[in-house]
Amino acid sequence: MKVEYVSPFVEAAVKVMTTLLQVTPERGTLSARPQVFTTQQVNIVCGITGDVEGQVIFGMSIVAADRIASRMLGSPVVTFDQLAASAIAELGNMISGNSMTLLHGQGFTCDITPPTIIKGSNVKISTLDIPALVIPMRLKDIGEFEINVSIKERTRRAA
Repeated sequence: MKVEYVSPFVEAAVKVMTTLLQVTPERGTLSARPQVFTTQQVNIVCGITGDVEGQVIFGMSIVAADRIASRMLGSPVVTFDQLAASAIAELGNMISGNSMTLLHGQGFTCDITPPTIIKGSNVKISTLDIPALVIPMRLKDIGEFEINVSIKERTRRAA
């Protein structure tokens, strides 16, 4: 996978979280996985379609998800309920939407599917045979936030 596909997601995540949560994420070391896999408890899954295709997963612990939702909603989240899940899904939607704008600036026309929230540990999602690049981010007073990008350029068909 090309790094130019990953950079827009990192840039968008930093921008959205800094604005929305008033926390500037600290980026960790980039790593690779042979397929999309996450050990996080709460995951936002967005599909990518168009010139590039695949999916991105934003993962975090349940504690981090509660803290993020609390900041977004302006009141404490005690239990990760439907309202908290909606806030977390919107975070993924905002980061992914901003990423599509940045990819468009690189000459790619693409779109996102609506976000899906998946709760549970050791989630494995394999719809495409695309390796994932993983970017961990540390959010002060919130916790870890992981971005798994698994996209490739769409194969062009002859007319």
